[in-house]
Amino acid sequence: MPTTPKKSLTIALSGNPNAGKTSIFNHLTGTRQKVGNWPGVTVEKKEGTIRKYGYELRIVDLPGTYSLTPFSIEEIIARDFILEESPDVVVVIIDSSNLERSLYLATQIRELDCKVLFCLNMADVAKSRGIKINAAKLSELLDVPVLFTVGNKNDGIDALLKTTIELAESDSVTPQKRRVRYRADIEKAIKELGSVLTAELGSALPYNTRWTAIKLIEDDAIVKKRVQQVAGSRDKQIFESVKSQRDALMGLFDEEPEILTTDERYGFIAGIVKEVHTTAVQQRVDISRNIDLVLTNRFVGFPIFILFIWIMFQSTFTFGKYPMEWIESAIGGFSILVDNFLHDSLVKDLLLEGIIAGVGSVIIFLPNILILFFCIAIFEDTGYMSRAAFLMDKIMHLIGLHGKSFIPMLMGFGCNVPAIMAARTLESEKDRILTILITPFMSCSAKLPVYIVLAGAFFGPRAGTVIFLIYLLGIVLSIVTGRLFRSVLLKGADAPFVMELPPYRVPMLKSLMIHMWDRSKIFLKKMGGIILVGSVVVWCLTAFPQQVSYTMDYDAEIQRIEQTYQAFQPAPEMELMATIQEKKDQEIQQLRMAQAAEKAEKSYMGRIGTAVAPFFQPLGIDWKGGVALLTGFVAKEIVVSTLGVLYAADDAAEPDALKKALLASDVSPLSAFAMMIFVLLYLPCLATVAAIRRETRSMRWMLFSIVYTTTVAWIMSFLVYQGGRLLGFA
Repeated sequence: MPTTPKKSLTIALSGNPNAGKTSIFNHLTGTRQKVGNWPGVTVEKKEGTIRKYGYELRIVDLPGTYSLTPFSIEEIIARDFILEESPDVVVVIIDSSNLERSLYLATQIRELDCKVLFCLNMADVAKSRGIKINAAKLSELLDVPVLFTVGNKNDGIDALLKTTIELAESDSVTPQKRRVRYRADIEKAIKELGSVLTAELGSALPYNTRWTAIKLIEDDAIVKKRVQQVAGSRDKQIFESVKSQRDALMGLFDEEPEILTTDERYGFIAGIVKEVHTTAVQQRVDISRNIDLVLTNRFVGFPIFILFIWIMFQSTFTFGKYPMEWIESAIGGFSILVDNFLHDSLVKDLLLEGIIAGVGSVIIFLPNILILFFCIAIFEDTGYMSRAAFLMDKIMHLIGLHGKSFIPMLMGFGCNVPAIMAARTLESEKDRILTILITPFMSCSAKLPVYIVLAGAFFGPRAGTVIFLIYLLGIVLSIVTGRLFRSVLLKGADAPFVMELPPYRVPMLKSLMIHMWDRSKIFLKKMGGIILVGSVVVWCLTAFPQQVSYTMDYDAEIQRIEQTYQAFQPAPEMELMATIQEKKDQEIQQLRMAQAAEKAEKSYMGRIGTAVAPFFQPLGIDWKGGVALLTGFVAKEIVVSTLGVLYAADDAAEPDALKKALLASDVSPLSAFAMMIFVLLYLPCLATVAAIRRETRSMRWMLFSIVYTTTVAWIMSFLVYQGGRLLGFA
């Protein structure tokens, strides 16, 4: 093959969920991939561009589906991309250990006008179960190339890529034979309707005639609409013929035609499987099934799930501690460099007290964010995420939902915005709205820095457990809220729940790193955008007005203290000299802090804080914390940057400056815990509010979410703080 790119090819990857499609995509594209949304919908779109064997290859990862019947957004997207975008080759990723199930989608794609390649993935899993597949026979029966791969081990990927390019460049037309053949009456209906389509539309028909006829007989709404657009005034005869053929089939078989064609496809697949699939006689041990006997057990499964979540948050705090210190030291060194390099000015104050203190106080939590997303990626790649939804099914039924709704909620641990968008996969509108309303109680990664600052400062070694309790409280309150809403606002019957439990797999480090980095990039982008702007705004409101009328002359008082200690001449013993010097420094430091506090209170930010102080005072939150919480409406990370500017402005270069400033303030462990609860529950960030408005298509639900979450936050924080005081924890 040539060594320099001479041509671009588009390759689409399709397959069932959990067939290993993402592993193959990651191995093919590595970090050269971009993630977005399909135009007009919120289903995630992944694609990557690579140069290999002299070609520029655009790899598109289609959403995982079980069929191309347009019942879900994912199925519509997958089918429309193949039909409208016409990729050069569609690679169907087939789970070798579940051949019959995978072939349903594969045969549907085989019926489309495109070049198709079958990739029998997870060949090692099939072998371990004593399954043998005759790839040559399968290729002969369906007239498509067939290859074996082990996606998570990168076995067979190069051969797959070479064969795909060869197929794309081959002159062979799309095979018309060896497709699904239906019983005689259905084939007759397809042929007659095809004749009408050809006569009425001819070359204007957007799709293959046979496939279009089948879809119209199956009453496919999207194909019907597309034919109507093309036919215009000629659609009357077409749809009269469609109705006639459907009525005739229903009269013959007393079944909907779409059920008949589905049965025929499964019969066709059963014949193929009988020809190519054999299973060893000896009994094979199903490792996944044995593991599930423990992890999905009704008695120990849920405690194990809680243990895993606790380990995740404890690891996030424990292992993130050391790289946090390295980043903090680097920021401190940079602050000292800026302090020494620049002369005293507003620009210097902005850099040190605004940008470095604000952005720096958030960026140090990058290691914690990375560890959190790494753990979530492990849950997903091993197959445990589906078990978590299965375990939560009974609990979710308490609020009239099912385990499938818990998946968007679990995604909320990363970010509430995609979690709310993921609720689109739920069939019932009431289920979607209910899931959207309770998802903000799931603590997103943007809130994690706030927890780490407060828990690290006030709870020491128990910080990980405290953070775990905060997350657990969010889950409990989401369940209580869901039960309330289902009983009062969104009454309806429980939806049934069927979820496949994919086999456990050993996660590949490369795949874990890609998943972790994809999600963490959002956090980093905020540093140079919304966090930077927020820090500058908070500093401006704190630094101005420059001229403040103090209640006392601090400079004169400091000078008086220095003169007093200078006039006092102690005995020459070194210990006494050191004690006196330390006492003098403490008194001066207290005056400096009092001056800074008074200046902050009389700044524009202080005036805002004074105005909101009565709202937060019963929660044990001072005006600085109240202002920080207000700024959190834009993005929860700004809470930390605001605290960094308000509390640690004078010591931005010192390691643990914010932690030390909080410990030196009037904030107590109890009020810190109450503030963490408020951060967990109060109004969502601006992006989440916009997502709620967009997904519910209702301003009313958006405003309701803001008011309800903030009310619950205030009540819970009040109960914790005031109850703790009564119990003597203050």
